Amino acid sequence: MDPASWAKDHSTMANDDDDSNYDNHPELSGYQTLPAQDIKDDPEPDATPTGTPVRATADPSNALSGTLRTIDQRLTTRKDAGSSGTSSLTSPQQETGPVPTAAVKEVAAVAATSPVSGSVSAEAASGKIEGMKLNARSILQDPLLILRGLDYEKAMGDLYLVGTEHQEDQAYSLQRSKQKGRFLKFKNMLQLPVVDLDVLRKISWSGVPTAIRPIVWQLLVGYLPCNSDRRNLALERKRKEYQDGVQQTFSRGIEGLDQTIWHQVFIDVPRTNPKMALFQNQTTQRCLERILYCWAIRHPASSYVQGINDLVTPFFLVFLTAYIDEDQDPESYDISLLPPEILAAIEADSYWCLSKLLDGIQDNFTHAQPGIQRQIGKLRDLICRIDAPLAAHLQSEHVEFIQFSFRWMNCLLMREVTLQHTIRMWDTYLTEHPHGFSEFHLYVCAAFLTKWSAELQRMEFQEIMLFLQDVPTDDWQEKDIELLLSEAFMWKSLFHSSPMHLGGSK
Repeated sequence: MDPASWAKDHSTMANDDDDSNYDNHPELSGYQTLPAQDIKDDPEPDATPTGTPVRATADPSNALSGTLRTIDQRLTTRKDAGSSGTSSLTSPQQETGPVPTAAVKEVAAVAATSPVSGSVSAEAASGKIEGMKLNARSILQDPLLILRGLDYEKAMGDLYLVGTEHQEDQAYSLQRSKQKGRFLKFKNMLQLPVVDLDVLRKISWSGVPTAIRPIVWQLLVGYLPCNSDRRNLALERKRKEYQDGVQQTFSRGIEGLDQTIWHQVFIDVPRTNPKMALFQNQTTQRCLERILYCWAIRHPASSYVQGINDLVTPFFLVFLTAYIDEDQDPESYDISLLPPEILAAIEADSYWCLSKLLDGIQDNFTHAQPGIQRQIGKLRDLICRIDAPLAAHLQSEHVEFIQFSFRWMNCLLMREVTLQHTIRMWDTYLTEHPHGFSEFHLYVCAAFLTKWSAELQRMEFQEIMLFLQDVPTDDWQEKDIELLLSEAFMWKSLFHSSPMHLGGSK
């Protein structure tokens, strides 16, 4: 369904905050048990692909555009006619106005096939879209084309060069030389007929070049086959499978969805990275809604839990960079400019990679969230070992670890650092296979807490809680993230193989 219709059709739902305060009510999860599963499991990405390639329509029909305009006009008319001056539209069960249900279903069914509804601009039809790579449609079919014409200067720039102020500095030249060598290792590795994942993980631990991060992440998460001969067909098959699942799920419109799940997804998506233009774009929000709802009904043991909306955003932003020019800022790029087939690919790839990530930490989101409970216990034991004075002070002030670290585990510290810094952390998490987002993240949280040890030990309970709810990381640079990851690796090396050091917890 088009963005305007969805937003207006649920204007009152967006204002319903009774069960949306994640920070104060983490137990609100919306667990559901649903019989339908529209999207099949595919544990083996190298399996022989079946089905036909995705062929998204680049130019939706005029009939669809007309239907959308008609619905928008009727919704606007009803809003203007309201005596209170606010929209009279509520949830589908409460709506009684003249908007025809059949028309809504028609729009939802067609829109579910393509992320973009409405007519396509002349620029899109001609293939000339502002900020989009000229070979974007070719990359859609073959991700390795990202490497075509990509040299070190374009791929790396100064992103990973820290601590130097002038380009003539010797330290600057030395860092550029090292980073150029790393970039060439990546490029040569990705062009091999079969990618050695062990080697790829090793060179990715210290960060992945922005320009090639999309394909590296898809390989590391297990979405793309390592064998290049199978890669393109596997992409086509998985993207089509997702699109078929979306079309089936939304074929009856919003009123055909599980309203408990849909309500929570609908109110959470606009709160996702509220200060970033990309995620306040309605086209992006419609994509996220489909991703999260489809994942929820596919995983009834956990369904949708607040916090999962944060976890899809790094994938979505990174995969967007595959199709836009290197000089474009993905955080502010107007994604609605892109052709529907590219939007569909970004959405499908984000869904499957989110699924791969959550497969490893799904007990974080099942009833009572036992995975998070275990991690919080391990974090408490770990802090007792590595910073006993801090642990003793927190205990004396009656600060429970669950009061501040629940969010750290549930959202993987994404609300404590910027999205770009999260992406850098995930470069390393993905290499710590298969437990980067669970076991290694525990040690990152320990390093993060002990970083503020001196300040925390001077505070009382209320000051501690306020500080940990808004940790001062706004001025952090990439070197701070690098230091955090390095310290986490040190703690993991010392304690992970010696569980008795943590009071016998494993």
